[in-house]
Amino acid sequence: MLYQIKEYIKFLLKSSNQHGIHSPFVYNLVTKCFYDKSEYSDYQTIIDFKKRLKEVDLELEVTDFGAGSKKLKSASRAVSNIAKHVAISNKNAKLLFRISKYFKPNTVLELGTSLGFATQALALGNPNANIISIEGCPEISTYTKTQLKLQKLNNIEILTGDFSKVIPKIDVPKFDLIFFDGNHQKEATLKYFEILLPKAHNDSIFIFDDIYWSKGMTEAWEIIKHHPKVTVTIDTFSWGMAFFRKEQLKEDFKIRT
Repeated sequence: MLYQIKEYIKFLLKSSNQHGIHSPFVYNLVTKCFYDKSEYSDYQTIIDFKKRLKEVDLELEVTDFGAGSKKLKSASRAVSNIAKHVAISNKNAKLLFRISKYFKPNTVLELGTSLGFATQALALGNPNANIISIEGCPEISTYTKTQLKLQKLNNIEILTGDFSKVIPKIDVPKFDLIFFDGNHQKEATLKYFEILLPKAHNDSIFIFDDIYWSKGMTEAWEIIKHHPKVTVTIDTFSWGMAFFRKEQLKEDFKIRT
């Protein structure tokens, strides 16, 4: 926690808003998507879904392949506690919805379904997208499949298992958007980045969650930023966004959202 506080102070000192952004691509993304103040009706759907699961006391046996939770240590966890302490924030769920709505990705991959809040946001943002989400824990996967069906989201396929074993079996040549949110460890993050890099195209977006989770995650983000195939990056503190647009000059941004 102390590491994150120190890094957040550094972020605030170095970050900016749309002012001073000379890239039209990034300027439009920030002004038309990040700072879009529209009150979309889907926001209420996002909030209601999370609110409902915060009241569910059902216990799930959690199999965790990643770094785990900093707040929940027991293998048996109530759905309500996962929703309260581990799930994506409402603010970031809304931002993910806007990103999906703005870019309209047709093929989406999510590493780490959890209770499906981010999955839901991606699906609502672009109902025409084909979304594949991988969840390592069998009990969470089964529970979330049912919950997303109740949400009548039919453009989502949830796969269960270890990411490194499931990813090679996915028969999708290219992904428009990949959300990395399932393993907050340096080595694993870099491993999945390298495995999925061949599935990126010029307009793909890779979003990495919790890049300041630990010193190791920040180091992983720095390595990704400097990869020769990555051109533009945006650091929102919560996320690191990597783009592969060959027509863009190499540039890194820190943007407050």
